[in-house]
Amino acid sequence: MARGEGAEQYTAVKVINTDNKSTKQRDQRNHLPICNKLCYAIGGAPYQITGTALGFFLQIYLLDVAQLDPFYASIILFVGRAWDAITDPTVGFLVSRTKWTHFGHMMPWILLSTPFAVVSYCLIWYVPPFQQGKIFWYLIFYCLFQSLQTCFHVPYSALTMFISTEQKERDSATAYRMTVEVLGMVLGTAIQGQIVGGAATPCVPTDSGNASVNTLHASLDETKQAYVTASVVIGAIYVLCAIILFIGVKEQRESRRDDSQPLTFRQGLCVVIRHGPYVKLVLSFLFTSLAFMLLEGNFALFISYALGHREDFQNILLVIMLSGTLTIPWWQWFLTRFGKKTAVYFGVSWAVPFMILIVLIKSNLIISYVVAVAAGVSVAAAFLMPWSMLPDVVDDFKVKNPNIHGHEALFYSFYVFFIKFASGVSLGISTLSLRFAGYVTGSCSQPEAVSLTLKVLVSPVPVVLIAVGLLIFTTYPIDEERRQGNHKLLQERMDAEADSDSDSAELGNDL
Repeated sequence: MARGEGAEQYTAVKVINTDNKSTKQRDQRNHLPICNKLCYAIGGAPYQITGTALGFFLQIYLLDVAQLDPFYASIILFVGRAWDAITDPTVGFLVSRTKWTHFGHMMPWILLSTPFAVVSYCLIWYVPPFQQGKIFWYLIFYCLFQSLQTCFHVPYSALTMFISTEQKERDSATAYRMTVEVLGMVLGTAIQGQIVGGAATPCVPTDSGNASVNTLHASLDETKQAYVTASVVIGAIYVLCAIILFIGVKEQRESRRDDSQPLTFRQGLCVVIRHGPYVKLVLSFLFTSLAFMLLEGNFALFISYALGHREDFQNILLVIMLSGTLTIPWWQWFLTRFGKKTAVYFGVSWAVPFMILIVLIKSNLIISYVVAVAAGVSVAAAFLMPWSMLPDVVDDFKVKNPNIHGHEALFYSFYVFFIKFASGVSLGISTLSLRFAGYVTGSCSQPEAVSLTLKVLVSPVPVVLIAVGLLIFTTYPIDEERRQGNHKLLQERMDAEADSDSDSAELGNDL
C-alpha cells in the first residue's frame, strides 16, 4: 500500500515537473531576444523612408522641379496610389498561397523585390531629357515602384504573426517596429529635405525678366541632381535594411491542422469583409489615416506658399518626424497602461486644436514649429495604433474560425488597400483643386485662392475626417477583456496541439 502511494506521489511529481518543463520550454521558444526585435523593426524602415519622401516631396517635385501641369501631377498621384492599392490584396493573396521554402514563405518575396524596387525608386526622382511623354515616365516608374514595394511590405507586415506566437512578444516587436519606422520617417525627411534643401528649388518672381533665365536653368539643374542624389542614398539604406531583416529574423512555420481550409481569393475577400471587428477598425483608421495623409501631402506647399516659410519647410517637416519618434515609446506605455482604445481616442484627437490654430493665427515661424511638435505626437499615435490592433483582429478571427488558416496576409493587405486607395483619391483631388485655384508652376508666389485652398486641405478637412473616424471607432468591439480572452483561448489551443505532437513523438519513439 505504501509502495503504491509512493509510486503515485512519484508519478504526480514527475507530471508536475514535466508540465513545468514544457511550460518553460514554450516560454523560451516564444521569447524574442531584443536583437531579433531590432532586426525585425529595421525591416520596416524602407517603407517609411521612401513613403515619407514621396508623401512630403513628390507633389512639390512634380510641380516645381519636373514642372508638370497640376492636372498631370494629379493624374500621376491618383493613378500611382490607386494602382498601389490594387496590388496589395493581389500580392496578399499570392503570399498566402506561397509554399514554405527554406527561408520561409514571406522572406523570398522581401528579398527578390528589393533590388528592382530600389532601381525604380531612383528613376522616379530623375527628370528625363524629353518634354513630350514625361507624364508616362513618372506613371510607369511610380506604379512599378509601388508594386515592387508592395511585394516587400505586405509579407513584412504579415511577418508579425510568424515571429512569435506570444501576443506580448508581438506587441513588443510592433512597438520596436513603430519606433524604427518613425525613425525611418525622420531619416527620409532629413535625407530628402536636407539634400534637396541645400539646392533650393528655383522659382520665377512675377516681375522677373529674361536676364535671369540662365541662372534659373543652372539652379534647376542643381535641384534635379540633388533629388537624384537623395534617391540613391535612400536606395542604399533600403537594401541595407532588407539584408539586416533577412539575417536577423527567423520566420516560424505555422502549425496547420489536417482539416485546414485553403482560401481562394474570393473566399478571402468574403472572410475579410464579413468579420465585423475588422471592418469597423479599417473604416475608423481609413478616415483618421486619410486626415494625416492629406496633411502630409499638402504640408510642404502649405508651409511654402500659405505661411511663406519657403526656406524652412524641410526643417519644419523634420521637427514633426522627430517629435513623433520621441513619443512612440510613451504611446507604447500609454496603451499598455490605459488600453488601446483609450490611446486611440487621446492620441488621434491631440492634433486637432493645433490644426485649427495654424490656420487661424497669422503666419509665425515659432508657432509653426510649436504646431509641428504637437502634430508629431499625433502622427506617432496614428501610425502605432493600427499596426498594434490588427493582430488583435486576426486573433479574434482565429478564435471564431479555428479551421481557416493562411489568412494573415489577406487581413493586412486589404487594410493597406483601403488606406492607399483612399489616399490616392484624396491626393489626386487635392492636387487637382490647386489647378482650379490657379496654381502657377515654378512661381515664387501663388494667388490668394491657392493659399485658401491649402488652408482648407490641412485644417478643416482633416479635422472632419478625424471626427468621423473616431465616431466609427466607438463601435469597435474588441476591448482589453475580449483581447486577453482571445489570447488565452489561442494559447490553450496551441498548448493542446504541442502536447498532442509531443505525445505522438513519444509514441513513435516507444514503437
